[in-house]
Amino acid sequence: MHINRKIERFLRQHDMAPTTFGRRVARDPRLVLDMRNGRCLRPAMVLKAEAFMAAFERHLDLLDMREAA
Repeated sequence: MHINRKIERFLRQHDMAPTTFGRRVARDPRLVLDMRNGRCLRPAMVLKAEAFMAAFERHLDLLDMREAA
């Protein structure tokens, strides 16, 4: 799946603002907005975005596990 689609899906799933995502991944609140307008992410930024999304999901999973205990 293309990184743009992964990011858009992540934003919808977690009700996260595009500016929040951009700030947390790259300290760039316009990251997603620019991406939507044709900006291509470099491989290093793709890795950062994927790592952030994976860590965010792991964090939520840990919180769910604690609540279930």
